[in-house]
Amino acid sequence: MSASVQFAPGLVIQGFTPPLALRDFRLIAFDMDSTLINIECVDEIADAAGRKAEVAAITEAAMRGEIADYKESLRQRVALLEGVGVAHMEDVYANRLQLNPGAATLVDTCKAAGLKVLLVSGGFTFFTDRVRDRLGIDFTRSNVLGIDDGKLTGRLVDQPWGDICDGAEKRRMLLETCRRLQISPSQAIAVGDGANDLPMMGKAGLSVAYHAKPKVREQAMVAINSGGLDRLLEVAR
Repeated sequence: MSASVQFAPGLVIQGFTPPLALRDFRLIAFDMDSTLINIECVDEIADAAGRKAEVAAITEAAMRGEIADYKESLRQRVALLEGVGVAHMEDVYANRLQLNPGAATLVDTCKAAGLKVLLVSGGFTFFTDRVRDRLGIDFTRSNVLGIDDGKLTGRLVDQPWGDICDGAEKRRMLLETCRRLQISPSQAIAVGDGANDLPMMGKAGLSVAYHAKPKVREQAMVAINSGGLDRLLEVAR
């Protein structure tokens, strides 16, 4: 990939010359936690168990790419959530979770240009389903938390497609959605912030790092380092 260029303050590009035509793309895929929304949901759930610092440290290491086995890191974090009530997760959604700046604008603009929207997350259906409905997202893939008698079991529930949505599953879901839409991956945009987003970003025609870890910024075609998600519209419109 060619050397990066400071396109505008807080906006770095590499590997192409803007502007790109948004209508040339047919799909945009988003990570959720710290990308489409402002929090890491697993960390906020852990707050109820008094284990936020412990869980957040594992999350941060996983997002920086310092933990090779993402699935095991997620299992470790989810185990620490055992006993947290569903009511606390409702509180996280209602009072802590916010869309990141520019998220709704970018999604709405992409939809108006004819793109479908995919949400792929190492987080949980409890939140992705709500964000999907809030933004009118077309496709989602994420993990299911085990719940028994209104409390988390500390385990994840296997799904027909597999056990955990990690980086490999994000890539697979991106490619599967492209096949479903009968488009090339080069017609997809992938937006993320952590190391587990790199597999899908590497397959997309346009990869976008949003306030991302250094490893992700270095490999993305667009790095939004300040401002909202809608800054992508400065280079693709």
